[in-house]
Amino acid sequence: MIEAQPSEKLPGVLFLTDKCDRPESELFIGLKEKGFPVGVMANPDGANFERLSSAGLIVGQIALRNRFDKEGTAAIRKALETGEYDVVNAFNPRALACALRASKGMPVKIVAYRGIIGNVSYLNPESWITFLHPRVDRIVCVADAIRDYLAGLHFLWLRLSPTKLVRVYKGHDLSWYQDAPADLQEFGIPEGAFTVCCTGRDVPRKGFDVLVEALARLSSDVDVHLLLVGDLDRNDTLRQQVQGLPHPERVHFTGFRKDAPALAAASDVFVLPSKEREGLPRAVIEAMAYGVAPVVTDVGGMPELVEHGVSGLVVPPNDAQALSDALVELYRDRERLEQIGGRARQRIEADFHTSQTVKQMGDIYCELVGQN
Repeated sequence: MIEAQPSEKLPGVLFLTDKCDRPESELFIGLKEKGFPVGVMANPDGANFERLSSAGLIVGQIALRNRFDKEGTAAIRKALETGEYDVVNAFNPRALACALRASKGMPVKIVAYRGIIGNVSYLNPESWITFLHPRVDRIVCVADAIRDYLAGLHFLWLRLSPTKLVRVYKGHDLSWYQDAPADLQEFGIPEGAFTVCCTGRDVPRKGFDVLVEALARLSSDVDVHLLLVGDLDRNDTLRQQVQGLPHPERVHFTGFRKDAPALAAASDVFVLPSKEREGLPRAVIEAMAYGVAPVVTDVGGMPELVEHGVSGLVVPPNDAQALSDALVELYRDRERLEQIGGRARQRIEADFHTSQTVKQMGDIYCELVGQN
C-alpha cells in the first residue's frame, strides 16, 4: 500500500452505504487500522451497523429513499463541510446520486462502486446522475466482467475513460465462516444423501428453471437431493415444474433463511445457474469458503471466481444438459468432489482475502489525491 510521507496524512474517506455486508464493513475497519481517517454513513437497520459504531466509524445515519433524497443529501453535505474528507466512496446508485449533488463545488474526489452488469446506458437519464456523471473519478468494479461491460458502453463519441474503471474484488476471510453445517434432515433430506444447494432471489435471470430441468435429465441411478434456499417457495411455476420430475420429493424448498451459509456448508455441491448479469456472487463465495464444490455458469464474474476444473466447474448458461453432466461428474467421483471443495476454499483464502481489498482501495484513494 502507498504510505503517506511524514509531512502528509492519508486521505480522509467518507463511505456512503446502506445495510452494508461483512466485506464492506471489514474494508472500512481495515482502512482505519491502516491510518486512513474514515467516516461511514449507513442505515442503522443494517446487521453490521453496531460493529461499525463500536469501531468509531459511524458519522451519520442515512436510509436514502431514492436518488433525490433531500434530507439524505443535506446530511452528506453537512458531513463534507467538516473538511475531514478528501474522497467520497458511494456503494449504491442512490448514495452516488446524492453524493454528487451534496459535493457540488467541493474539492472532493468521487468513487463509485459497481457490483452487477447492466442498467447503465448513455440513453438512460438516470445513468447521467450516477455512473456516467462527469465528476465521478473512479468506478470500482467487483469483477473484470463488470469493468469490461462499462468499458464497452458507448454512444456516438461518448464512452467512459479506461482510467476511471478499476477492478477490486470484495475481500473475505475464512475466519468469518465458522458456522456448523446445518442438519438437513429438517427438510426431509436423508442423512448422507448427495445434496445440491442453490440460494437466490426469485428472479428469472437466476436460472432456477434450468437447474430443475437439469435434474430431469439425470439418469435413474443418480440419487440427488436439491435444496432451494430463498423466496423460491412462492414461485408456483417453479413448483409445478418440480412436480413434473421423476422424483419431486427430492426437491426441498426452504423459504427465506438467515442460516443460508450453514445450509450450503452441509451440502455436497453449490450451484448458481444464472442466465445473465452476475457480478461476484456472495453465496458462491460463502459456499467455497466452507469447502463446498461450486458449479456455476459462464456469466459475469463467476468464471473469474471459479477456475473450471480446479476450484469448481463452469458450464454454459441456459444449458440444462451441461449442468446435469456437471452434477453427474461430481456425483460419480467423490474423491474429485472433495479435492475441488478443498481448492475452492484455498481459492478464497489466497485470492480474495480482505487484506488485499484494503490495500488496493487504499492505493486508489492515495492516487486520487496525488499521494503516489
